[in-house]
Amino acid sequence: MAVPIPAPAPVNDDDGSGGGVWETVLNTTKFYQKQKTNPSIWATELSKILNSFGVTQPSSEFAHLLVSHIFWDNHCSITWKFLEMAIVHNLAPPMLVLALLSNRVISKRKIHPSGYRLYMELLKRHPFTFASVFKERNYEEIMKSTDDVLSLSQIFGIQASEPGIFVVEFVFASIWQLLDASLDDEGLLGLTVEKESRWPTEPQDMEIDGQDSFPQRRIENIEKMRKLNTAIAVEIIGEVLQNETTSRVLFLACHNMESHWKGFVQRLRLLAANSSLLTSSKNINPDKLLQLTPKTPVVLSGKPKMTSEEKFIEVMASGALLSSAGECRGTSHSALWLPIDLFFEDAMDGAQVRPNSAVEDLTRLVKALQAVNRTSWEGTFLGLWIAALRLVQRERDPCEGPVPRLDTALCMLLSITVLAIAEIIKEEETSFPVKSVTNQKEKRAMGKCREGLITSMQLLGDFESLLIPPEPVRLAANQAAARAIMFDSANGYYEGMGVDDMQMNSSGNMRHLIVEACIARALLDTSAYNWPGYKISSDNKDPCSIPCQMHSWASLEKGSSLTPSMIEDLVKTPASSLRELKKIYEIAVNGSDDDKIAAASILCGASLVRGWSIQELTIYFILKLLEQPVPADNLGSENHLIKHARFLNVLIVGISPVDCVQCISLHGLVPVLVGVLLPICETFGSCVPDTLWTLSEQEKFDSHSIFTNAFTLLVRLYRFDLPPLEHVMGDVAPVGSLLCPEYLLLVRNSLLASWGTLPKDHIASVLNFSQEPIFMDSYPKLKRWYRQHQDCIASPLSGLVQGTAIHEIVDSLLLIMFKKIKGEGGNPLSSTSSGSSSVPLGSGVEDVRSRLKIPAWCILEATPFVLDAALTACAQGRLSSRELATGLKVLADFLPATLATIVSYFAAESSRGVWKEASMNGSDWPNPGDNLSTVEKQIKKILDATGVIVPSLTIGGCSVATLPLAMAALISLTITFKIHSSTDSLLALIGPALSSLAASCPWPCMPILASLWTQKAKRWSDFLVFSASSTVFHHDSDALVQLLKSCFLSALSLGPSNIYSNGSVGALLGHGFGSHIVGGISPAAPGLLYLRVYRSVRSIIFLAEEILSLLANSVRDFATKENLGKPKAAKFALKSGNISLATAMTQVKLAASLGASLAWISGGSNLIESLIKETLPSWLISVREYGGATSTVNMLVGYSIAYFVMLCGTFAWGVDLSLLESKKSPKVLGVHFEFLASALNRKISLGCDRETWRAYVSGFVTLIVTCVPKWVGVIDPDVLKRLSEGLTQHDLEDLALALLSAGGVGTMGAASELIIRSWSHSVTDNDE
Repeated sequence: MAVPIPAPAPVNDDDGSGGGVWETVLNTTKFYQKQKTNPSIWATELSKILNSFGVTQPSSEFAHLLVSHIFWDNHCSITWKFLEMAIVHNLAPPMLVLALLSNRVISKRKIHPSGYRLYMELLKRHPFTFASVFKERNYEEIMKSTDDVLSLSQIFGIQASEPGIFVVEFVFASIWQLLDASLDDEGLLGLTVEKESRWPTEPQDMEIDGQDSFPQRRIENIEKMRKLNTAIAVEIIGEVLQNETTSRVLFLACHNMESHWKGFVQRLRLLAANSSLLTSSKNINPDKLLQLTPKTPVVLSGKPKMTSEEKFIEVMASGALLSSAGECRGTSHSALWLPIDLFFEDAMDGAQVRPNSAVEDLTRLVKALQAVNRTSWEGTFLGLWIAALRLVQRERDPCEGPVPRLDTALCMLLSITVLAIAEIIKEEETSFPVKSVTNQKEKRAMGKCREGLITSMQLLGDFESLLIPPEPVRLAANQAAARAIMFDSANGYYEGMGVDDMQMNSSGNMRHLIVEACIARALLDTSAYNWPGYKISSDNKDPCSIPCQMHSWASLEKGSSLTPSMIEDLVKTPASSLRELKKIYEIAVNGSDDDKIAAASILCGASLVRGWSIQELTIYFILKLLEQPVPADNLGSENHLIKHARFLNVLIVGISPVDCVQCISLHGLVPVLVGVLLPICETFGSCVPDTLWTLSEQEKFDSHSIFTNAFTLLVRLYRFDLPPLEHVMGDVAPVGSLLCPEYLLLVRNSLLASWGTLPKDHIASVLNFSQEPIFMDSYPKLKRWYRQHQDCIASPLSGLVQGTAIHEIVDSLLLIMFKKIKGEGGNPLSSTSSGSSSVPLGSGVEDVRSRLKIPAWCILEATPFVLDAALTACAQGRLSSRELATGLKVLADFLPATLATIVSYFAAESSRGVWKEASMNGSDWPNPGDNLSTVEKQIKKILDATGVIVPSLTIGGCSVATLPLAMAALISLTITFKIHSSTDSLLALIGPALSSLAASCPWPCMPILASLWTQKAKRWSDFLVFSASSTVFHHDSDALVQLLKSCFLSALSLGPSNIYSNGSVGALLGHGFGSHIVGGISPAAPGLLYLRVYRSVRSIIFLAEEILSLLANSVRDFATKENLGKPKAAKFALKSGNISLATAMTQVKLAASLGASLAWISGGSNLIESLIKETLPSWLISVREYGGATSTVNMLVGYSIAYFVMLCGTFAWGVDLSLLESKKSPKVLGVHFEFLASALNRKISLGCDRETWRAYVSGFVTLIVTCVPKWVGVIDPDVLKRLSEGLTQHDLEDLALALLSAGGVGTMGAASELIIRSWSHSVTDNDE
C-alpha cells in the first residue's frame, strides 16, 4: 500500500494578513506554468519567496506541494521541468522528491507511461543526489519525511536514524521498486514468494481516464512505450549495480539486511531467467545482470599507478600468493601448510595426553589456513594430505623407545585427518537442500569442499615418494589396491580370482589406504577406483603366503562360533564396518565368560590400532564395556565390578600400550577413559587380594594386579609427578594444574552432557553412556591418596603416628624389603628414629607377607613413609645403595602400583636439595663409565647443527659423576626393569617423569641418566641421546632462544648452506632420526627438537616477545639475502622481476606461519591473548634501531607481523569465533583495535619504523576484512569508527571503508557516509 501524502500545512505571514507562503508559492507556480516561463526564472522567484518567508531550503513541505500540484492534474512538460529545476536549485530535497514520485508514478506507469519514463530520466540524471542530505541543516526532517513516504524503517527493520543508514535504505528501496515494477510488467511478480510488491505497483483507486494526458508524447503506441519503459528500468537496475559508488552502498544492504537482500536477489534471478526483454536487450543480458550483484566490498581502488604499499596490499587482499593447484608442488606450497606439519609432529609427543579431540584442533587449523591463505579447498586438502604423509614417512624407520610411533602417525593420517575433512564437508553441505533421487536415498548437493577433496585426491598420485607404504602396512595397502581391481567386474570380483591372488598382483600405496578411509566415511564413492592411474598391478610374481583373515569376519557375521584360530585372526585383522564391531560388542555383553574375554581381546587388537575407519567407534565400545553399570538385581554387598574382573583386566591391559593410549588421546576420549577407570581403581584398590582369577594356565592375577593395571593407566593420563602449581603465566590459570584428575573429570562431564544432544544414530547415543557427572568426592579412597600424593610432592613428608595401622604397614613393608639383607639376627629397619618396630620380633617374611594381604590403597598410603625411612637409612649409612635399590625393587614387585608414589616422591626429594650427592663410582652406585663421554659427543653432534652453544659435559681429572641421592636411588631402581612387553606400561609411567626429573636437576644429570640406560637398553640409545640433548634448553633460556632462531633460519633457508640448503619443512622437522641412518647418528632438526622441549619450559610467557623479535629479524635477513636491503637494489629487484611481490610475501608468510605455530603450540590461547594484548603493543611502542633498512624491508616486517597476529588469532579462536576458547576474543580484539585507533590518531607514540607500523596496520586490517570479516562484528562500533577515521587520515580510505562495511549495522551508517564522501571528493577533483 502506498503511504498517503499529507497536504502541506499553511504557513502564515509574519504580518498576520492570512495569506500563506504555500498559497503564494502555488499561485506563483500556476502563473509561470501558464506563461510557460523559463524554469530557471521560476526557480529564482520561488527561492526569493521562500527566503522572504524564512523557509529553510531545501523544504520538505515545498516538495510535497509541488508533487501534489503536478500529479495528475498538471502533468505536463513545463511542470516536470519545474520539478527538475527545484532539485537543481536546492529548493526541494532530491531524495524526498524521488520518493514522492516513485509512489505517485510507478503505481500508474501503465496508464501514464510518459510520467514513468520522465521519473526514470530524473533518476538517471540525479543518481547521487543523496550526497546532499549530509550537507543540509534540516537533514533530520528530510530523512523523516522520506522515511514516512517509503516506510523504510518499517520495511527493513532498521531505524533510519543516521544519514548513512538512510542512504542505504533509500538506494535499496529505489532499485527494488524498479525491479518489482519490471517483474509486474512481464507478468512475473506472481511467481515470487510474496506474490506482490512491498511498494505500490498498481493503482490503488479506480482510474476513470485511461488515456495518457501528456500533451507532447512522441510515442503513439502506448504498449510499445510500456515495453520500452520496462527495458529502461532494467538498464537502470544494471547501471546502479555496476556503478562503483552505488554498488558499495548496496553491498552494505547485502551484508546487513541478509533476509531482504536474499529476497531481492531471488527476484533478480527470476527476472534474469524469464524476462523476454533481457534476452533481446543490446545493453545488458541475464548473465551480466546477475554478475553485477555485489557480494564482496571493494577494497582496492584499482588505480593505474599504485605505490609499493598499495601493491603489497593488493597482493594480500587478492590472495595472489598461489594459483590454485598449480602451486601445490614445491617448497612454496609446503610453506603454506607448515603449521599443519608442526601440529602433527607435536601430537606425536606422548609425554602428555590431550584433553580434547585432535579432530577439533585440526579442523580449526585447516579452516584458518584456508581463510588466511585464500586458497581453494582443492589446494587446502592437498596440503593437508601432504603434511600427514610427511609425518608417516618420518616414522618409517623410527628409533626405539617408550614413545608413540608409526601406529599413532597412521591414526593421524587415516583417521584424524579424514574425520577433520568430514567435519568441514559436513559443515558446508548441511546447509544444502536435500534432493530426492529415483530409487536411491535422498542426498545433498555436492559442495566445493567435497569437490576439492576429490581433486586433491586425484593430484595426490603425483607425489610418489610420499606414497610408499611403511613395511608394517604394505599388506594393507596391497589389499586396498586389490579392492579397486576386484570392483571392476560386474559382480565385484574377477571370475576365478580370489582376494589372495589379487594381493600377489597388486602394488598398493598410501593413496589406496587414504581412498579406502574416505570411502568408508562416505566422503568418496567407488567411482574413485576409475581414476586415471589408480589401479596398479605389480610385476612381482613371488608367492603370497599370507592368509586372508577377512573370511573370519565374514564367518562371524554369519553366526559362526568363536574358535581359537578365528579369535587369532580377528585380533590381527581390523573390522571393516560398524556392523562387524557391533557383532563383537554383542558377544562381549551377552556371550559366555570365555567369549566375552575373547571379544575384549579382539576389540583391543588390530581394530583399535589399525582399524582407521572405525577406530573411534572401537574406542567407544571399549569405554562402554569398561563402564559396566550396576545391574538392577545387584543386591549383595559385593561390588558388581568384582565378577567382571577377568574381562576388565583384558580390556585395561589391551589399551595400555603407548600407541593405544595416544590414539585414544587423539580422539579426545581420555576424559571419558578417566571416568571409567576411577570406579575400577576405587573398587579393586579396596579389595583384599585373597582371590585369584585365571586367564590361562600361565596367567593368574589377584585384585592387586588389576588395580595396578588400572591405576598405572590412570596416572599416566596426567602429569602425576608435577606439583599442583607448576607453571604460572601472568594472570592466567597455571598450566601445570590443568591436566589433573579434577580438570579431566570436568571435561568428561561436559563432554557427556553434550552427547545428550547428539543425533540418535550417533554411536555415543546408541551406547547410552551415563551422563551423570563424576567428581573426585565420589571416590573417597582415591581422593585420600591423591591429596596425600600432592602433599608429599609439595612439602617434606610428615604425619606418621606410631601405633596406628599405617605405622604397622610401613614397618611390615620395610621388613619384607630389607629383612633378608640385614639377616635374621639384626634389628629390622624401622620407620621410627628409635629403631623400634611395630612388627613383632621373630616374625618371618612370609608371616609379614600374609599380614600384608590388605587393600592396595592402604599400601599406597604407607609407601611415602617407607621410602622416607629407606632413603634416610641410606643417607645415614645404615643401608647400602645396592641394598636400597634391591629393597625398592622388592616393593615395586610386591605392588607395582607403588611405582607412581616412588617416582613422584624421589622426584620431589631430588628438587629439595636436602640430601647428599651420590657418587656414581661403580661401587656405591652405578657408573656411567665411558658411555658418558660417548653420549656427550652425540649430544654435541646433534646440537652443533642447530647453532646452539651447549654447556660442556667434560668431567676433568679424577672427578666422578654425581647425582642427588634420591635421583640416584630412582635410577638404580629403574635400570633393574627388563625391556619387555610386560613392563611397557610401567616404563611408560616412569619414563616421562624420570626425564622431567633429570631435566630439572643440575647438568649433567640427564646425560648420566642416558648413559646408564644405554648400558641397559642399547636399542634405545638414539631415543635416550635425543632426550638428553633436549634438556640443555631447560637450564638456559638463552639456549632456547638460539633454538628458536635456528627454527627460523632452517625454515627460511637463511643458515649455512650445508644444513639448511632447501629450507621449509624438511629442514625444520627433518626426515627421520637415529644412528641407523648412514653416517651414524643424524643431527636433530631444530623444529623437532623444540617440539620436545617447550613443555618443560617453566615460563612460556617470555617466548612471545622472542618469537616476535625473531620473526622481524628473520624477515630482515631474508630481505638482505635477496638484495632488498639497499634502496636502489630493492627497487631494481622488485621492478626487474628478480623477486616478485608474491615471492617476497610468500617468504613473509612462511616466517609468520612458523612464528604463529610455535606461539600457539607453546602456550595455546592464553599465550596468544597475552601476545596481542600486551606483548605486541609493547614491541611496537619500543624504540629499535636497525641501521638504515629500506622502506621495502620495513614494510615486509610490518606485513609479516600482520600475518603473524592474524594466524595466531585464527589458530586460537577459529575463523568464526564460535569455539569455547573464543569467549575472550572480543575483549582481546577490542583492546587491540583500541590500541590501533589510538596510535593512528596520534594518542600513542610509537617507537617502531613508520613504514613497519603503517604496513602492519594496513596488512592487519586487510587480512581481517578479507579473511575473517566475522571478527569485525564483535568490536565496539565506536572503536571501529575511530579506527576508520585514523585509516582515512593516513590515506587508507579503502581499508577504512572495508572495515566499516564488515562492522554490521552499527557501522553501516558510517560506511555509507564514507562512500558518499569519497564520491563527493572524486567529483570535486574531476571538476578541478
